[in-house]
Amino acid sequence: MTLGFIGLGKMGLRMVIKLQKEGHEVVVWNRSEHELKTAATIEKLVKSLKSPRIIWSMVPAGEATQNVLDEVSKFVSKGDIVIDGGNSNFKDTEKRFKDFKNKGIRYLGIGVSGGVIAFENGYPLMVGGDKSAYEFIKPILDSLAKPQGGHEYFGTGGAGHFVKMVHNGIEYGIMQSLGEGFEVLQKAEYNFDLVKVAKLWQKGTLVSGFMLDRAKEALENDPKLADIVGIIAESGEAGWTIEQAKEEGVDVEIIERSLEYRRRSQTNPKIQKSFTAKLIAALRNAFGGHPIRLAQSKEVKKK
Repeated sequence: MTLGFIGLGKMGLRMVIKLQKEGHEVVVWNRSEHELKTAATIEKLVKSLKSPRIIWSMVPAGEATQNVLDEVSKFVSKGDIVIDGGNSNFKDTEKRFKDFKNKGIRYLGIGVSGGVIAFENGYPLMVGGDKSAYEFIKPILDSLAKPQGGHEYFGTGGAGHFVKMVHNGIEYGIMQSLGEGFEVLQKAEYNFDLVKVAKLWQKGTLVSGFMLDRAKEALENDPKLADIVGIIAESGEAGWTIEQAKEEGVDVEIIERSLEYRRRSQTNPKIQKSFTAKLIAALRNAFGGHPIRLAQSKEVKKK
């Protein structure tokens, strides 16, 4: 298929390369200069495509996404498909879905998971919005999902971003538990080899899985995590999950306390020195390429 793609960040660039390798034609635009050949403007990107046009935005949620969608909306036509693949608030997606629908534009909000390593493993894609648009772009989603990812349609409006929001909230609790558990091991009198522990736990235990795999990688790189400062950034999804849970009357104590811990890590030296916080920061770098703070006041990013 042929599509326009906006945003060549950590996730976007890898997605474009994967689609091109799968035989799709991708016209790209990025707000800053890039080594890939890009369209000069969003207008030229849209006008270079044949109807029904497919425009996929992969920029940070919030103002950046709104600015891109406002610009795209000037040039798309009835029947075209506009996709937001960022981690937008599902309430924003719900509103955008209705606004585009009123103009005859088919809108999709797609939660994209799997981090930077999904380029090889395949992206899990949580889709909400116009059902006919989902059916139309399945070849694109199939390509992104290869070999071990997948995609599902969850309903109209912001349904896909809602599922991704909750996924990311759960993610906070899983990372917090791994950090705390490994710190208990690290401080024990037995002088445990944490890499050896992680490797054994990978072999079919109840805590085996994606995030434990990343913990093993981080510990292999630096078993003591000595150079990392445990300052843990937050994204919006956990907070949104907590807000939604309160509206629904649902207790989400683990997610809420995990978010509070991250916020306290910004200023609390004790947390910043803890093995728990250091491992969580290392996990974010391992799966998402998020920057980590080093003791030398430098930042490193996963390439």
